Amino acid sequence: MKLQLEITHAGTTQRCETSLQVLVEWERKYKKRAGDLASGFALEDLAFMAYASLKRAGQTVGDFESWLQKLDDVQVLGGEDSNPTVAADTAAN
Repeated sequence: MKLQLEITHAGTTQRCETSLQVLVEWERKYKKRAGDLASGFALEDLAFMAYASLKRAGQTVGDFESWLQKLDDVQVLGGEDSNPTVAADTAAN
């Protein structure tokens, strides 16, 4: 599953995308499962995923708490399931 996020940090707006590695890092830090996101998530979840995505891309440095102090906004632009279900052909022969 991938999430496209848009953040405003220290007055600058940018987009980032989560990866499998970011979701695993989030699961380990917050002791949650990716499946839990279907029932909703906290702003801290989104903020951490944005931070981890940017850090992995080399676009931010430092610790999460310091970075969070300058975060102005975070939004989900969209998402993509990495294992989409393909509909089966049910036409009778």
